[in-house]
Amino acid sequence: MSPVEPMMTTEHARHLQHQMLRIRRFEERCVELYSAAKIRGFLHLYVGEEAVAVGVMEALAAQDAVVATYREHGHALARGVSAGSVMAEMFGKVEGCSRGRGGSMHLFDVATRFYGGNAIVAGGLPIAVGLALAAKMQGQPIVTACFFGEGAMAEGEFHESMNLSALWRLPVLWCCENNFYAMGTALARSESETNLAVKAASYEMPAWTVDGMDVVAVEAAATNAVDAIRNGGGPHFLELRTYRFRAHSMYDPERYRDKAEVERWKERDPITMLEARGLVDASTIAELEAAVSAEIDAAVAFAEAGSLERIEDLTRFVVSEVGAP
Repeated sequence: MSPVEPMMTTEHARHLQHQMLRIRRFEERCVELYSAAKIRGFLHLYVGEEAVAVGVMEALAAQDAVVATYREHGHALARGVSAGSVMAEMFGKVEGCSRGRGGSMHLFDVATRFYGGNAIVAGGLPIAVGLALAAKMQGQPIVTACFFGEGAMAEGEFHESMNLSALWRLPVLWCCENNFYAMGTALARSESETNLAVKAASYEMPAWTVDGMDVVAVEAAATNAVDAIRNGGGPHFLELRTYRFRAHSMYDPERYRDKAEVERWKERDPITMLEARGLVDASTIAELEAAVSAEIDAAVAFAEAGSLERIEDLTRFVVSEVGAP
């Protein structure tokens, strides 16, 4: 199934370019801050995959829900979580979207209906089933978009979630970000069926493969799927073939990928691919870069000025069972 791409206006192309640049420059700044020990713990970057988050978010409405993975900075920014709130969370500051308790892998924001940031592989899928089931039972026209990597498809939660969502015809958009490496394991070494859309279709749901490096193609596919889901079409599955340009995480020595392969994928950089459409001129791109730089500078300043949680508040939000040993 190949959704027809809509006519792209200059204004919309500018918006898509802006969103992808925000994510790219934010992640690049995070590398600098991590190297300076301002950001600690694990850090998984979204560089190279920007078209997926931006394209899918364009298809969603404000009332829809989003569930993401531990590589979720791009999802959060594209969804509308402020750069300052995300950066403060990375710094472990109370002003962060999770009060500094979640860090890079556990971004959460009620206002934008952004439900993680889930550090466990495939951990977000059952949550998406629950959110979609609640929406259906309440008769609400809400779609839940759930992002996960192809590595999640080897987990039991994937099969359970696909089965239940199809069985109950839940309003879920399953977004598989297939970057071909589950941490350091190549797809062909972990899946007997490497056409992941075919695998998902076995659960009797519409499923198709999308060029995840092309933001226009992603938006078209996601819009088509969301419209069908909202009109009672049940769950849909998108295999978004993309590629991370950096290692799995900042701790990863990345000895499992050929450097030439990485360079080949960089030739299909989603940002330059959109530029190649010729809808955004050089002066506009320069304006966008300046605006993004100012936004990220402000986010870093906000995080730097933030406050650490008080020691006496460390047990706040911690729940224990009465009488438990």
